[in-house]
Amino acid sequence: MSDLYEADPLMIEESIEDWVITKCDDWRDHYESNYSYRFDEYYRLWRGIWDPADSERASERSRIVSPALQQAVESNVAELEEATFGRGKWFDVSDNLGDTDKQDVMFLRNKLTEDFEDCKVRKSVAECLINAAVFGTGVAEVVIEEMKEMSPAVQPIMGGDLQAVGVNVQERVKVKLKPVMPQNFLIDPVATSVEDSMGVAVDEFVSLHQVELLQEQGVYRNVDIGAAAPDTDLEPDQDLTIYHDNKVRLTKYYGLVPRDLLEKTFSDADDDEEEEETTEEETAESRYVEAVIVIANGGVLLKAEENPYMMQDRPVIAFPWDVVPGRFWGRGVCEKGYNSQKALDTELRARIDALSLTIHPMMAIDATRLPRGAKPEIRPGKIILTSGDPREVLQPFNFGQVNQITFAQASALQEMVQQATGAVDSAGLAGSVNGKATAAGISMSLGALIKRHKRTLINFQQSFLIPFVKKAAYRYMQFDPENYPVADYKFNASSTLGIIAREYEVTQLVQLLQTMKQDSPLYSTLVQSIIDNMNLSNREELLAAMQQAMQPNPQATQAAQVAQQAQLEFQQSQTEALTAQAKESSARAVKIAVEANSIPTELEIDRINAVTRNLRVGDAEDKEFERRMKVADTLLKKQAIEGKQNDNRPRVETPVEPDRQPLQTEMETLAGTGTETTGANSAAGQNQTETQDS
Repeated sequence: MSDLYEADPLMIEESIEDWVITKCDDWRDHYESNYSYRFDEYYRLWRGIWDPADSERASERSRIVSPALQQAVESNVAELEEATFGRGKWFDVSDNLGDTDKQDVMFLRNKLTEDFEDCKVRKSVAECLINAAVFGTGVAEVVIEEMKEMSPAVQPIMGGDLQAVGVNVQERVKVKLKPVMPQNFLIDPVATSVEDSMGVAVDEFVSLHQVELLQEQGVYRNVDIGAAAPDTDLEPDQDLTIYHDNKVRLTKYYGLVPRDLLEKTFSDADDDEEEEETTEEETAESRYVEAVIVIANGGVLLKAEENPYMMQDRPVIAFPWDVVPGRFWGRGVCEKGYNSQKALDTELRARIDALSLTIHPMMAIDATRLPRGAKPEIRPGKIILTSGDPREVLQPFNFGQVNQITFAQASALQEMVQQATGAVDSAGLAGSVNGKATAAGISMSLGALIKRHKRTLINFQQSFLIPFVKKAAYRYMQFDPENYPVADYKFNASSTLGIIAREYEVTQLVQLLQTMKQDSPLYSTLVQSIIDNMNLSNREELLAAMQQAMQPNPQATQAAQVAQQAQLEFQQSQTEALTAQAKESSARAVKIAVEANSIPTELEIDRINAVTRNLRVGDAEDKEFERRMKVADTLLKKQAIEGKQNDNRPRVETPVEPDRQPLQTEMETLAGTGTETTGANSAAGQNQTETQDS
């Protein structure tokens, strides 16, 4: 063990409490050197408390402090509170993706919500938000307390004839959230978060009876505590009269400690040294161990044990308002508006002093012409005795009037505070034109402010809200398994829009609603979104009524279905009729085309019959044949031309005798043969028959 001490001078301490106190003292020196004065200034300006250091000159008499920074802090904190708790449900619990049973998740969420309400978690979270806005970082400790739950009950007595009214008392473990002031929180200066720090400590004054009760419960060692030394740096409010009696300075350390110091803390001095010795390799592998150390009044060890929590996490959570790269302490609202606030206070105090000189000017008095024993003071109703004309004895100094430009300067400084902090109040928004705010300017300003609030909201959720819900659920599963069955859960925290963001969104929805018709399917959805984003007391009732109105009427739905079915049947019948007409027209067109194609063939047959009838053998008959062929061709061409002209005319069929061909009639008219041609044709037919018989 001596070799280990020679290698590391920081581990020379003989006890675990000395090692922890040494670390905490070094961390406190770093805090007081770099942050203590600034944090005191931020706290004082937020409270509106004047300090002699604020005076810019010796003659300054006014002590006014502008409320601009107070308004900025309260506006930003209220915005985040509304964003987190505005709609009641401020966290949600999700189970594993493969788990189809959601009953356990619903039970866990409802149970956590109930216990958080009993422990006033919302109030503690709001206090942490204020600390973050003022000091730049919000810190809280997750505390486990055993509480008694009392509920009214009745019990039968006298054999069941009577009932006695009483109270059921049940011991339960409760998880609370305890805000921690920055002067009471210590952390490794090189750390940027609670998790990557060597350790953290909560150093504060507590009441003596709280420690004694924990000693009776066996949480702390039953040892004599003694009196606590006064230390004003640990007090949350420096202006109050410090009360020293019945107070204990309690230092709770959560983090890594040397394993050998922790093991020998409660070991018996008479134990064999060989049993406690460890090899150098084992020491190198397990040099530090996560532990919880509680020390009273800087030297009395009350508790020392390894981290008792099943997840091996530290019961401290913290989040920065705005992240400062490479540092644990963040940048809050007071730091952003500090310089503008100081300039504004100087301007206001100078103006008030000038007004005092203007209203109550200094007087020049001839002391030789005043009665003996007269007091040269100015007050309402005072009578001054003079030896001679008072106008010659008394002469006021006229300093003129206060310049009106100071009022414009004060307004500009107040706007600078708002720009630096992102606060919005009745003083107006940036983006005005000629002193009047425009819709476009207000929209742009609100958009920028909402983005800044969302950034802080993300820091708050990821670093504070979600870790707290996880730690609380794990603590309940470990120390109260009857009410919280152990399961593998995933936790998600949900938040809503803040007041400013919600009003901005409502304005956009209203503008969109004005451009949409009432019969649009999105109209009711937009109206529902507008009501949902309004801060109305009966918002839930309005939403329920709208959803009920949006539900379809069964009778109206049935009538609409019947009408739709009738319309479909009518359209189907119309379609069938049109289809039949189309088929009829198509068949008619095919028939006309076939008839048109068959006309040339019939004409050709008629021409052959016409020129071949009544012909005799010889040259005269050949010439007659040629003449008939020419007549037939002329007639055929004429009929073809007339047929094209009559295609578009209605067809009227004229009855024709069966034994008389149309072509024959035309040929008889043109050739002038008349009946003779017919007889010749008959004779020719007979001759042809006779020739075939022979």
